[in-house]
Amino acid sequence: MSFQWLKHYMPRGLYGRAALILLLPVVTLQLVVSVVFVQRHFEDVSSQMSRELAREIELTVAQPALAEPLALELITVPESALPAENTRRWYDFSGLVVTRTLERFVSGTERILLPDDDYVILYLRDGESLTQVRFSRRRASPTNAHQLFVNMMVFGVLMTVIAFLYLRNQLRPITELARAAEAFGRGRHEPYAPAGAVEVRAAGSAFLDMRNRIERQIEQRTMMLSGVSHDLRTPITRLKLGLSMLEDDEREPLERDVEDMQRLIDAFLDFARGDTQGGEAEPTDPFELVEGIVADARRAGKDVTVASTEGSGEVTLRPAAMRRALENLIGNAVRYGSRCEVSVALTEKSLRLRVEDDGPGIAPERREDALRPFVRLDPARNQDKGTGVGLGLAIAADIARAHGGVLRLGQSDSLGGLRADIVIAR
Repeated sequence: MSFQWLKHYMPRGLYGRAALILLLPVVTLQLVVSVVFVQRHFEDVSSQMSRELAREIELTVAQPALAEPLALELITVPESALPAENTRRWYDFSGLVVTRTLERFVSGTERILLPDDDYVILYLRDGESLTQVRFSRRRASPTNAHQLFVNMMVFGVLMTVIAFLYLRNQLRPITELARAAEAFGRGRHEPYAPAGAVEVRAAGSAFLDMRNRIERQIEQRTMMLSGVSHDLRTPITRLKLGLSMLEDDEREPLERDVEDMQRLIDAFLDFARGDTQGGEAEPTDPFELVEGIVADARRAGKDVTVASTEGSGEVTLRPAAMRRALENLIGNAVRYGSRCEVSVALTEKSLRLRVEDDGPGIAPERREDALRPFVRLDPARNQDKGTGVGLGLAIAADIARAHGGVLRLGQSDSLGGLRADIVIAR
């Protein structure tokens, strides 16, 4: 049997589910105890006491002299004193049993009144006369039976609150671990110390070991690639010096090849070093950042404009990394198209940076491949249009992921070319 439909009604948070696990057994237990108590105490005991009382009333009606010894008050009342109907408080459960039993075992019963916990009043018809019988409620049902419910509710709520406070202290280390892991996934290093139960401490220690290993691996890779970069630049410099001694018609094509080689090496090393996650995150005005990038592009002779801006405020970003991602997207846009538009939309939940061009775009089935490193798409992204190695979109996607966001590709509605959206949750 599938219970998938039940998931839509269940709490999604850890605190909500823990509270449900805590409250459900307590409420169920109280309901079971209440039902059993009502059945055994209210019904059985009240019914037995009411039957005994019914015998005494029958005897007293037959022999009025026994009323005083049996603590019953008998008064003959006029017909106008007869109430219109039985009365009982809505929450007086034992009153139901008392009323039902007396009506069954006391002959001539006209009305039964249970106004409070002190007295019960019966109206009996004996021929033409109407008799009012008054006696203590204690003789018909147990007294203060509601105290069990009060005690159950008070102590149930008290113990639930205490258990929830304890449970919250046990869940806090898990939320702190999740927060530290999320921050590390976004490139931030938040202080974290394992705490809580043994299993939670073990998970926290495993996370710290993993984080340290990843940081050491990144540091070692960066140092290695920095050395590789230095070693590669030396022979390239010698090639440039050697080419400068050739004739112009032979030197210029070779120099362009060497410059292309230099750019390819720099792009590869930047991607491999993980510079996309470099720098510290800080509150940044995305509108000011985009306007500065667009202004720099226009000074470089590129047809780039700010199409629209929505919202206002600051977002925690790595400005240098985000600038690089937008510059890569803008560079691709003006390389494969003639015009580029950039827009910014900031809401309470997310930041969206959009870059659109009027180029050939990318087919929907190839967009996922375009985000992979070292992938070039032909003819949509023709090699004649540039000398890159297919790292521009991959770097932008890495930067978006480092900010806890995503890079999405689509078709521009306004320009007809490629639309690249960087969406970051706030």
